[in-house]
Amino acid sequence: MSVNISAEIVKNLRERTGAAMMDCKKALVETGGDMDKAVEWLRKKGISSAEKKVGRTTNEGLIEAYIHPGSRLGVLIEVNCETDFVAKTPEFRALVKDLAMQIAATSPRTVVREEVATEQIEKELEIYRTQARNEKKPENVVERIAQGKLEKFYQDFVLLEQSFIKDQNRTVKQVITDVIAKLGENISVKRFVRFQLGA
Repeated sequence: MSVNISAEIVKNLRERTGAAMMDCKKALVETGGDMDKAVEWLRKKGISSAEKKVGRTTNEGLIEAYIHPGSRLGVLIEVNCETDFVAKTPEFRALVKDLAMQIAATSPRTVVREEVATEQIEKELEIYRTQARNEKKPENVVERIAQGKLEKFYQDFVLLEQSFIKDQNRTVKQVITDVIAKLGENISVKRFVRFQLGA
């Protein structure tokens, strides 16, 4: 027995789950047009992205390549969003392009500070402590100085904490947050790699 699935009910399921139109239609066909069962079907298949909004990883998005004039520097970046619809919007595409150019210009090492290796943090702190002691700073302020310099390290080398190259008054994270607010979907930078000839 075939069930007639209207475009309206497919749209409603998409709005409720954030899943792609084709997946929504399939879920409704499989469950005889029952909305709640369709949501459950999508969740079991791991397709529904409603629960993923709070997470950093999403299934749609773009991989952008940026090659700097002269072809001596290039960037590959993956930026994720919740639906293919948003991935195709001019705002999302412009954001991804800007992020690729940001990476080419500023050479960040990680997306977020949590990705900086513990050994790297300890190494940086030790350098900053030594610098402070060499400057004859009192021992009770050495740690505070080191932590302050570590924050500066994050601002230089963590993509989301860098000043945005097109507007130094805002961080990359703030720029992404503005686009999230505009498009109504979670957006996350998944990963990037920066290639420099001879580096």
